[in-house]
Amino acid sequence: MKPQYNNILVIQTAFIGDAILASSVLEKLHSHFPEASISILVRKGNESLYETHPFLRQVLVWNKNEAKYAELFKIRKQIKQNGFDAVINLHRYASSGFLTAFSGAKYKAGFSEGILSFLFTKRVKHVIGDGTHETERYNKLIEDITDKTVFKPKLYPSKEYFERVQAYKTEKYVTISPASVWFTKQLPEQKWVDICNQTPEGTTVYILGSKNDMGKSNTLKSKVNSTKNKEVKVLAGELNLLQSAALMKDAQMNYVNDSAPLHLASAMNAPVTAFFCSTIPAFGFTPLSDNSKIVEVKNLECRPCGLHGFKNVRKVILNVVLRLMLLLCNLNNILYRFNRIPFHCYLLRFKLCEEQRVCSTIHGSKSEINTFIIPVPNGAHIINNRFVMIVA
Repeated sequence: MKPQYNNILVIQTAFIGDAILASSVLEKLHSHFPEASISILVRKGNESLYETHPFLRQVLVWNKNEAKYAELFKIRKQIKQNGFDAVINLHRYASSGFLTAFSGAKYKAGFSEGILSFLFTKRVKHVIGDGTHETERYNKLIEDITDKTVFKPKLYPSKEYFERVQAYKTEKYVTISPASVWFTKQLPEQKWVDICNQTPEGTTVYILGSKNDMGKSNTLKSKVNSTKNKEVKVLAGELNLLQSAALMKDAQMNYVNDSAPLHLASAMNAPVTAFFCSTIPAFGFTPLSDNSKIVEVKNLECRPCGLHGFKNVRKVILNVVLRLMLLLCNLNNILYRFNRIPFHCYLLRFKLCEEQRVCSTIHGSKSEINTFIIPVPNGAHIINNRFVMIVA
């Protein structure tokens, strides 16, 4: 017989999307331990996701932005005082590993990449890129005490939140969420404008986002060809996360990037179309709604450019590239010569992807030459013996 746990803590102190996916573990634990007291620890800013959750005993909050480590020790004390008998750590880094390792819990589960994971009861390797969904990776941490069934994430907007958005549901509508913390995850603005323009007559388009996204949303709206029978309304900054989720639930479609709104839609089983730009579905953060679609440009050599992408785009301007290549090829520009010292001469190959949403890639080719070519053009830098184009 599998052991019973009565007081369980789930830790996920990463970004909003990760905190939403953590709800899949809450659902699974509640199903197997219906009488257990279940709590969750999230980073400050994400606690609103769980403010109306029906079976959570408490939501612990770690403020990472102010006195991060002093707050960490306060949280550790809270965890210890709560006397949890099981701690499930869905975060992979040292801070959450510290909280887990010294929680005092009998069962401590987490990913093996953490520096303190050797102190855990259950360790699982966190593998990204093989198509395994993040919820499946989470589930491996609790298979020993539950089973192999993977639950979907689920959020619970309150009755008041559904009433708050009811006025927006009188006609057919779609939502779009064009913003992302990671700039290279964002579908280009013109593509969002095209989506709005192609929305059928009689269907309202709601633009969702945070207060920080209001400027971007209003700019986008100004470029759309609105008519009397098709409106575009900016709700960025007007709805909180759970209110946005309540609105997404009944939309004809929700158009999102590979970002938090994707997981909001999944948690409401709302229809969703997800655009994957600099990231790829194989990372395991795809939509889980019954009605879901993925749109991507496949077989791009420079994609993915990272797990999250980047917060800005390194654009390559043709005339700067040409100037750099001329310098590489023109021996008259050699200002320094090192006799018989091998030097790695890096040839640059630039791939301009659609809408320049993927960074230029740099491919190295070693040549045994004794030259060092400077200066480089404005906007270029030498970093670790590589010429890197960085243009604002």
